[in-house]
Amino acid sequence: MASSDDDMPLAGTRKLNGTNGVVHSLSEKKILPTVDAVMDRQIPTNGKVVPGISMANGDVKVEDTPMKDVDDHLTNGAAHAKRKVRDSLARPDYAEAESSDDDLPLSKKRKTTTAPAGSDSDDAPLIAKARANGKTVTKPPRATAAQIGESSDSDVPLGKKLVRQKQKIEKAAEKEAKQIRKDEKKESQKPNKKAPAAKKVKKEESTDDDKPLAKRAQAVVKGKKVKAESSTPVKKSTSKSVKKEETVDPEDEEEEEDDVKWWEDPTKGDGTNKWETLQHNGVIFPPPYQPLPVHVKMKYDGVPISLHPDAEEVAGFFGSMLNSTHNVENPTFQKNFFDDFKAILKKTGGATSSKTGEKVDIKDFRKCDFRPIFDHYDAERQAKKALPPAEKKALKAAKDEAEAPYLYCVWDGKKQKVGNFRVEPPGLFRGRGEHPKTGKVKTRVMPEQVTLNIGKEATVPPPPAGHKWKEIKHDKQGTWLAMWQENINGNYKYVMLAANSDIKGQSDYKKFEKARELKKHIDRIRKDYRKDLKSELMADRQKATAMYLIDQFALRAGNEKGEDEAETVGCCSLKYEHITLRAPSTVIFDFLGKDSIRFHEEFEVDPQVFKNLKIFKKPPKKEGDDIFDRLTTTQLNNHLKNYMPGLTAKVFRTYNASFTMSRLLSEMKSEGTIPEKIKDYNDANRKVAILCNHKRTVAASHVNQMEKLGDRLKGLKYQQWRLKQMMLDVDPKIKKKKGAEFFELPDDLDEAWIQEHQAFLVEEQRNKIIKKFEKENEKLQAEGEKPMKQKELDERLDVVKELEKKFKKENKTKKIEAEGKSPSIEKLEENIIKFDARIATMSVQVEDKENNKEVALGTSKINYIDPRLTVVFCKKFNLPIEKLFSKTLREKFEWAIKSVDENWTF
Repeated sequence: MASSDDDMPLAGTRKLNGTNGVVHSLSEKKILPTVDAVMDRQIPTNGKVVPGISMANGDVKVEDTPMKDVDDHLTNGAAHAKRKVRDSLARPDYAEAESSDDDLPLSKKRKTTTAPAGSDSDDAPLIAKARANGKTVTKPPRATAAQIGESSDSDVPLGKKLVRQKQKIEKAAEKEAKQIRKDEKKESQKPNKKAPAAKKVKKEESTDDDKPLAKRAQAVVKGKKVKAESSTPVKKSTSKSVKKEETVDPEDEEEEEDDVKWWEDPTKGDGTNKWETLQHNGVIFPPPYQPLPVHVKMKYDGVPISLHPDAEEVAGFFGSMLNSTHNVENPTFQKNFFDDFKAILKKTGGATSSKTGEKVDIKDFRKCDFRPIFDHYDAERQAKKALPPAEKKALKAAKDEAEAPYLYCVWDGKKQKVGNFRVEPPGLFRGRGEHPKTGKVKTRVMPEQVTLNIGKEATVPPPPAGHKWKEIKHDKQGTWLAMWQENINGNYKYVMLAANSDIKGQSDYKKFEKARELKKHIDRIRKDYRKDLKSELMADRQKATAMYLIDQFALRAGNEKGEDEAETVGCCSLKYEHITLRAPSTVIFDFLGKDSIRFHEEFEVDPQVFKNLKIFKKPPKKEGDDIFDRLTTTQLNNHLKNYMPGLTAKVFRTYNASFTMSRLLSEMKSEGTIPEKIKDYNDANRKVAILCNHKRTVAASHVNQMEKLGDRLKGLKYQQWRLKQMMLDVDPKIKKKKGAEFFELPDDLDEAWIQEHQAFLVEEQRNKIIKKFEKENEKLQAEGEKPMKQKELDERLDVVKELEKKFKKENKTKKIEAEGKSPSIEKLEENIIKFDARIATMSVQVEDKENNKEVALGTSKINYIDPRLTVVFCKKFNLPIEKLFSKTLREKFEWAIKSVDENWTF
């Protein structure tokens, strides 16, 4: 899918609440002192400030309960809602995704709790909803000690431990912010002994307090490096290059002097124009629709029907994905698809009976049978899988050759990789979460809808035969190469440079530098919003409360949506029904967040924040009314810009994750094996996710994955136990020397499991031999030689028969004979020690995976934790960067890998 970017023109930006006319507010303009006094008597604050920590963590358990037993105070009456997992669907070759599941949103959360009796009466509408649902929700378990990297035997309750940790980090942030400002003030007051030389330095290198860190980094001036003033009291980082891990295609190699390290000159490209010359070959379109064979027909009420090719293609969209039950069984998906299907039928002349030619009026979705279409496409998929390797290789080569011209562009004379040059194929819109438009038809994008952005002097790539481009632009301020508008939400799709390109790298760099800049101001921001939590003005109090929720709980700011858009919500657009209050200071959120993913979390908040939310929900407010009715996202971001240029609400997520990781890294000591070091990093990453409230729903496949890992671990233990039994075969007296316990079967293995595992090993061996035999035969055929006969395979499979006999004998005699040439106690002991290491490594991996099940480590590592911190960890503890960053990420974060050493600090 093509990407979008902040600097794109024509993007479908929505008008924020209150930016187009006067906002009608139900909240009073001022809060009377008597209101606060009453609140203070009901819920004493005691002057305590509570850092935000999520109290719920775990799977949601929904139980059917008789109506009379339903708790009167269920959160938002939405406990019965079910978060479904989106199936992985095959896409056509021309639409292969180039992303990884590490980029999934952090807000994939589904936590819930039951609010006890005694909840506030202002939540009455939610109570009514709960009764109507007839369901109750049991409270999920809290995060385990292991999930935050703490020892499980600690006497300190988990909640207190998390709060203490967060308080410690916030105090460190306050102290560091003051020190940064103090050092910068001291630096600016120093007499400039080299005044004449200073004139040669660019203006961007001044030590102005309001200047972003990016503009105080090393700058390149007339070929000489001039060190900018440090923005922090910590040690300056040095730029150290590392060797590339992957081999580079000779065609892509460039001369060393052309390899510009732009991160050493962050001011480059900060001007209006992003490029001066730009040449590319446009986009590649999906192939035209190929009609179904004449014998493949959709049925209606049991009768095969004929359709116009355009309608048949739409029917094929649904029919080809019958295996995706999550989508095709979704009532919203069905309704949206059927509405669009009927519209295309009406436009193309309707359907006719394949037998009689009479008109068929398709009115009832339940009478539609798409199974023949599914069977046809499924057979094609299976046939493609079964192709010989040589044919698969030839098809891939042809595909690569066709796409080669689109892979790169020439940007200011430098070859840059293009991110995604494929126009999206037509199909059915899935959406994420509970998107209201799921199932609607994504129409085919034609060249007449595509606008190209290219250099004025460049050669415009020709459109497909018989077509023309919508428009040719020469927008030097844009970083996009092509764009078009999709029909579902009216959004603009953009073709951009790849993640490892200079432009994308600079965007990431600036994002994290902005978060670093926030370090200098965070104490003042927190001090101000905590003070304004008791402001007399309602607008100021709402703004302060919103700031608290965004800073402490990583809530997104949120914008108002149009009537036909997904009802997604952020902090500023929270409605009355999205918040449930439970005395003395618990707030339960339940709303559709980014990508229509349900955000259902329970938080312990500062008592003053709890009181404020009670005030914001006071009558005459009711369901559908805004909580923050005197605040908009625009107003909030404009307020933040007073502290620091370019500061917006979303910077807090990046800052909190990166600063927390930085503090944990400074206190960390990682020793041991590579898997143990990886686990140490993941433990820190997990702490960041929990302390910053970045969590995810447990994947549906997690249980199966853990079972497989458990079986692999038990398999290693079984092999080690067999080696010990072989020692007894070589020298029975060894039992007395080693002790009987050494030779006992591990506690988690039993005879039933052993026999099952033996059968698995036999089958695994058989499959390996058969696959190898088939592969060798295919190679012989490709070389024009005669394939081997079945007899050869039968002879090879004799090994499997021998293995099966051996296991049967061992189970019967309870004795395992030593294997190999000249087996000895010494050799067997060496192998046993090797298995100890393998078992230890696998145990760490199993524990790590279990701990990670509810934490979006990939998302926080890529999007919120400064990648330079990951590089520092690797260099500090001698861990290969490949263990934490995939090849794609190493290319994306090349600037981070090459620009810091182990002494760099966030």
